[in-house]
Amino acid sequence: MKQPIYIAGVAMTPFGRYDGWMQDLAQRAVADALVDANVEQGDVQAYYTANVFGGMVLGQVLLRDMGATGPAVYNVENACASGATGVHLAIHALEAGRYDTVVVLGSEQLTALGGGALPLQRNDYMTELYVRAGLTLPAIYAMRATRYLHEFGVKPEVLAEVAVKNRRHGKLNPYAQTKTETTVDEVMSSRMVFDPLTLLQCCPSAVDDAAALVLTIKRPMKRTRPVRVLASVVQSGRQESGTENILAAEITARAARLAYREAGVTPSDLSMVELHDAFTIAELIYYNALGLCARGEAHDLLRSGATRLGGRVPVNPSGGLLAKGHPLGATGVAQMVEAAWQLEGRAGDRQIKNATLALTQCTGGGIAGVDHAASAVHILGH
Repeated sequence: MKQPIYIAGVAMTPFGRYDGWMQDLAQRAVADALVDANVEQGDVQAYYTANVFGGMVLGQVLLRDMGATGPAVYNVENACASGATGVHLAIHALEAGRYDTVVVLGSEQLTALGGGALPLQRNDYMTELYVRAGLTLPAIYAMRATRYLHEFGVKPEVLAEVAVKNRRHGKLNPYAQTKTETTVDEVMSSRMVFDPLTLLQCCPSAVDDAAALVLTIKRPMKRTRPVRVLASVVQSGRQESGTENILAAEITARAARLAYREAGVTPSDLSMVELHDAFTIAELIYYNALGLCARGEAHDLLRSGATRLGGRVPVNPSGGLLAKGHPLGATGVAQMVEAAWQLEGRAGDRQIKNATLALTQCTGGGIAGVDHAASAVHILGH
């Protein structure tokens, strides 16, 4: 049997604009997670700090002023999957017996970049050619949306319904950046970004946040039913030939299959999913990639109410990236914080009844020639 890995404590800061130093956000998340876990700072043997745009040795900079110096600090960058990759690497070390208690911190201060589309990979000549042709991430997802609408014969309003659902969930989340509901008409009439994706179908890019997990092989005495990491998978994208199905999300489907096998569960066992809804079409594509429905049935699953709070398998009960925002390095960790809260019955007004099994999925890295650079899938349970 594998070494059990427990989530002893979790914390995150509210998503939004923060005018201070990123150190303040990061240290608050770490300190609150340690308190939540009933773990002393001196008992932490290593820190895994995930970030995308913060610069060199950021983890040491963020942790220095709280006195978390001495133990190993690993800095992790893997685009939008950075935080989830940090969790994956920490789990490897715990399973190998290298440590027994570690902290994973994800943080990002995107408001420092001024908003707008995030810069893509700058050291790849192929990506440079793509950008010159206008193939930014919003444009790529707009092509996927166009293909979805054409192939399955549905109206653009179905995309707007994803934003409506997730904003409704976000209203119940005190940590979400956007806490106001919206309507299909409002989503459809918001500014066009790339046809058919309007502004309210794209996640906010100007957002700051920090989230932290305490992972341990010691059964947490504070929890009657502690949350365990049942599966942790990270995969990289395969080079494409140019004839691939742009709706397949192959990297996520592959990571999900491996995670289900590792956890010994099936998609029908899930109580909830937190997935990477950077754009509305992404949520529909990932329904299929994660095995929640068959190909071409994602819009039917959405409209059935199954993925709403109160439905069979609520998706993004936190509000997802569309409501919370997408602070790259923090996103994957924040998804797991939400999942842990749900499994422990601590999610407040958005609590899922009798939640027992959660999946989180985070995909990222807009580089030319592959589906995505990285995809991480975690399954949590008791």
